Amino acid sequence: MELPLINTLRAAFILIILISTVSSQVDWDFCGTWRHGRGSLNLNINLTTGCNHMLISANENSLSISGQITAHCMRSEVLPLDQYGLHSGEQSDFCLYWEPLLDQMKLQIGGMNLTLCWPTGLPDSCCTGLTDGPKSPTALYGIANTKIKEDPHASETLTFYNFTGDPTSCKTLCPSVSQASTQDNMNCAPSSEMEMKEDFKGQIITSPIMKGVPPESATTVYLPPSLKQAAKNHSKVVCTFFKNNSLFQDGHEKGRILNDVVGITVENEVIKDLPEKIRITFHHDVIPKTHSRKCVSWDTRKDPIKVHWLGDGCETLQKGANHTECLCDHMTYFAVLVQLEDRPVRHLLALTTITSLGCTVSVISCVTVLIFLCRKSLRLSAVSRNKSMEESLPIHLGLAASLAFLNLLFFFTGILANVGGEGVCVWVGAALHYALLSSFFWMGIEVVDIYWLICKCFNHDPKIYVCILVGFVLPAVPVIVLAAVGDIYGLREVVPSDDVSNPYLMCWMKNNSKAWLAHYFTTMTILPILVITGMVMLFLFYWKSTTMNENTMTKWRRNRVAFFSIWGLSCVFGTTWGLTFLDIRPLSEYILFISCIFNSFQGFFLMLWVYMLYRKKTQSDDSSHGNSNTRLTRQ
Repeated sequence: MELPLINTLRAAFILIILISTVSSQVDWDFCGTWRHGRGSLNLNINLTTGCNHMLISANENSLSISGQITAHCMRSEVLPLDQYGLHSGEQSDFCLYWEPLLDQMKLQIGGMNLTLCWPTGLPDSCCTGLTDGPKSPTALYGIANTKIKEDPHASETLTFYNFTGDPTSCKTLCPSVSQASTQDNMNCAPSSEMEMKEDFKGQIITSPIMKGVPPESATTVYLPPSLKQAAKNHSKVVCTFFKNNSLFQDGHEKGRILNDVVGITVENEVIKDLPEKIRITFHHDVIPKTHSRKCVSWDTRKDPIKVHWLGDGCETLQKGANHTECLCDHMTYFAVLVQLEDRPVRHLLALTTITSLGCTVSVISCVTVLIFLCRKSLRLSAVSRNKSMEESLPIHLGLAASLAFLNLLFFFTGILANVGGEGVCVWVGAALHYALLSSFFWMGIEVVDIYWLICKCFNHDPKIYVCILVGFVLPAVPVIVLAAVGDIYGLREVVPSDDVSNPYLMCWMKNNSKAWLAHYFTTMTILPILVITGMVMLFLFYWKSTTMNENTMTKWRRNRVAFFSIWGLSCVFGTTWGLTFLDIRPLSEYILFISCIFNSFQGFFLMLWVYMLYRKKTQSDDSSHGNSNTRLTRQ
C-alpha cells in the first residue's frame, strides 16, 4: 500500500513542477540599451495578428516594434515618448515583455511601463519559441548590450534584431484551463463567452474553480438585462478572469491591486451609463481595518498605453473583511484597489459635524472679539493707563482676524469642493493654507509678546508694523511659491471607513508626493516650533518668577491675572495643535476627537479669554484707583 502511494505523490510532484515551469518557458523578454540622439524620441508600433516574425529596430530618433506575433492585438501608431516623461539623452535602457498565453505585450523604458497589447483571455493559438534570426551590421545608433531572459545576447550596437516564432495550441500549454489544477500562479486567463438572446433576462458568470479551493471563493459577475439594450450591434459578451498579473499593478502609486482582475467586453462596442449596474463579487484575503479599499476600473480607450485605475462609475460595497462587491455602470477591466498609505477615517460624519459647528461658533466669536477690541482701541486712544495690555491689543486683533478667516474658509471648503471642483479648489486650497500659516504666525507673535512681558517686566513696546508683516505678509510667501510650482493645491478626498465609495471632498493640498513634501516643510515645520517655544516660555516664566526682587514681585502680582491669561492662550493653542503629532493606536480616535473639538472651537476660546482678560484687568485698575484715593483721603 505504501509503494503505490509514494509513486502517486512523486508523479503529482513532478506534474506540479512541469506545470509551474510552463509559463516561464513560454514568456519571452528582450532587454537592451537604445543608443539615440538628443532630439525628440518616438516609439513606432506596427503589430498584426499571426505567427511569423517580430522585428525590433532603432535609429537616432525612433524605436520600432513590428511584426506578426499576436492572436488578437492589432496596433499601428507612432507615439512621442517625451509626453510619457522620457527625456532626451544619449541612451535609454528598455525591456520588451511578451506573454503569449495572455496575448499581452509590455514595454518598459526609462522607468515607464507602456502597454502595447492589452491582456485577453486564453487564445486558441499562441506564438511561442521565438528564435533569433539574421542580425544587422553595427552602427552608431541602435540597440546594444542585449539580453534574452537574462542571458547575454549581443554587446555591439545593431540597428535591428529579427525573431521568428512557432504557432502552438495554447490549451496544451495551459492545462489549468482545460482541467482543474492546484497551481494558482499559472499565467493563464480563462474566458467565458455568452450570447445574449432576445429574451435575455440577466446572467451570472462564475470564474473557474481550482482543485482544493472552496466554491464560495470564486469571482462572480452578474450581467443585468439592460446590457442587451445597450449592446446595439453585437450580443456576445466575453468575461475574462485574470490572476496574479503584474501588469495591473502599474496603475496606482499608493495602492495595490488584489490578485483577481475581471475584464468584460462586448466585442468592439463601448458600453457605459447602464441604468442597472453590473455586479462583480470579489473574494480575497482579509484586509486590515487600517487600509481602505475601493472598486476601480481601467478604461483602455482613454488610457491605451499606461494602466490608469480610476474609481469613476463604480460603487464599492464592503461585505466583510475578505468580501467586496463592485457595482459598475460600464464595461472594461475591473479590480479592487487597497490603499497602502492613507487609512480611512472612522466616524467621519461625527467629526465633520463637530468641525462645522465649531467653525460656525468660532467665526461668530472672532467677529465679536474684533468688534470689542476695535471699540476698546478707540476708547483707549485718549487714555494711556497701564499700557502693558493696550500695546498688545493689535496682536490680539491680528490673531482674531486670522482665526476668523481660517474657520470661515474651513466651513465652506466642502461646499466649494463639490460645487466648484478642481478649478476652484486650487485657489481655495491656497487661501486655506495661507490662513492656517497666518494663524500659526500670530500664535508665535503672542509667544514673543509673552517673552517681552517676562524679560521687560511688562514694560515692552511691540512694533506693530513688524507684527503685521510677520503675521499677514510672511505666510503669503511660501503659499505663492507653492502655487507657482503647481500641482500642490486642489481637490482632496477624505475616505470614510464605512463608505469608501463616497469620500468627503475638500479644498486643500493634493494627495501626491509634491504636496506632502510642501506640507511637511511648511505646516509641519512651524507647528513643532510653536509648541516647543511655548514650553520654553513656561520654563522661562517659572525661572523668572523665582528670581524677582521685592518691587518686581509686587508689580508681577498686580498683573498675574493678565499674565496667566496670555500664557494660558498660548499654551492651549500650542498643545491642541500639537495633538496632531500623537498617533497612539489605542487612543488615536479619542485624540482625534479632542483635537477636533479644541481646534474647531478656537475662536470661542479666544472670546472667553478676551472677556476674562479685560474683565480682570478692569477690576485690577479699579482696585488700584481705589487704593490711591484711600491714601489721599488719609493724608
